[in-house]
Amino acid sequence: MSVKGKKVLHMDRNSYYGAESASITPLEDLYKRFSLPGAPPESMGKGRDWNVDLIPKFLMANDITIHPWSQRQRRDEYLKCDSGIFSSQLVRMLLITQVTRYLDFKVIEGSFVYKKGSIYKVPSTETEALASSLMGLFEKRRFRKFLVFVANFDENDPKTMEGVDPNKTTMRDVFKKFDLGQDVIDFTGHSLALYRTDEYLDLPCMDSLNRIKLYSESLARYGKSPYLYPLYGLGELPQGFARLSAIYGGTYMLNKPIEEIVMEDGKVVGVKSEGEIARCKQLICDPSYLMDRSTKVGQVIRVICIMSHPIKNTSDANSCQIIIPQNQVNRKHDIYVCMISYTHNVAAQGKYVAIVSTTVETDNPEMEVKPAMDLLEPVEQKFVSISDQYAPTDMGAESQIFMSRTYDATTHFETTCDDIKDIYKRMTGTEFDFAEMERKKNDIFGDAADQ
Repeated sequence: MSVKGKKVLHMDRNSYYGAESASITPLEDLYKRFSLPGAPPESMGKGRDWNVDLIPKFLMANDITIHPWSQRQRRDEYLKCDSGIFSSQLVRMLLITQVTRYLDFKVIEGSFVYKKGSIYKVPSTETEALASSLMGLFEKRRFRKFLVFVANFDENDPKTMEGVDPNKTTMRDVFKKFDLGQDVIDFTGHSLALYRTDEYLDLPCMDSLNRIKLYSESLARYGKSPYLYPLYGLGELPQGFARLSAIYGGTYMLNKPIEEIVMEDGKVVGVKSEGEIARCKQLICDPSYLMDRSTKVGQVIRVICIMSHPIKNTSDANSCQIIIPQNQVNRKHDIYVCMISYTHNVAAQGKYVAIVSTTVETDNPEMEVKPAMDLLEPVEQKFVSISDQYAPTDMGAESQIFMSRTYDATTHFETTCDDIKDIYKRMTGTEFDFAEMERKKNDIFGDAADQ
């Protein structure tokens, strides 16, 4: 909005950036937040060495490199990207807005999938498929053929389609075409395409093929996994955007209590804080500021675990993601495990932070995540949160109030970016256009963007 020339005032009732997706530091504050008695034990090291995410997320990398290069190289790399179809949305937003200048990233060291009580590295290349112990010999060959098909698939070239219509053929039919078994379908759909449920199976296959392609190309780019994570925690992301907004004239106020959303004739006209009213034409907020204009759509359980060891059977990786597909544990939703460590400047030396998350399905959420917790033992300290998920009932057409959705259980930012684009469309009446953002940046910065 700042880049579009809007005058933006960003108010936050918290004393830190990121609201419910903040990175909490020092460790003492995390203990207080979860009402744990006493201070952290000395074995946890210095409290200031910790930056613990409340919401675990990784960035899906892609064929754009976000190492600290010059702006021109970054842009050139972006322009090479194939119309962005296979690009992670958040990475593109970071690149186009140049928030990357405020961030340093590290590649997540491994991506794993759960099968019958054990975890296996997710195979996403032909070589890995043939070497994987996840499948039998004949299954490996069929899966390899499938990966070759996905890699070559081009919706503009009928010769690559092998009789598959990307807009009509379902993903279920594609799997059937390659005679892939249920276990392979599970890890392909949930660990490569990153779907949360099996609804995708009966939808046209185009989106699924693009997702698998993104995963494979990202992995080819970075080697160990297709995921990136910012040093010092996810709290660096909102700080980066706040700094960028300031460059374009935006104002950011932390620790600013919100007393009232001021309405006139059913339309927002301002926000009252500490007796003063800041006038506005449009308002963006999360559901917690206006509960009467949102509805509960579910619950998410997240368990933050502090450990002194890497997760077993991950080749001692200092960071990794593990996906437990729903079918493997008789559920409707996947269970996710994100692990990072002292190597990302989020924990004291020798310490690891694993966060387990899933969508709640029963009256006993902690029991639901037991398969994941069993993989982490022994755990030194855990922090359990069960939070309600909300979605707006007021879409903002009349009120000009535009609410986000609550963060879901996924461990990547794709659904969050979809929400951002939805808010953008509701506010402006037009689709969020990456190419337009790129042009706007060039218009404003010109050649200065390249320095």
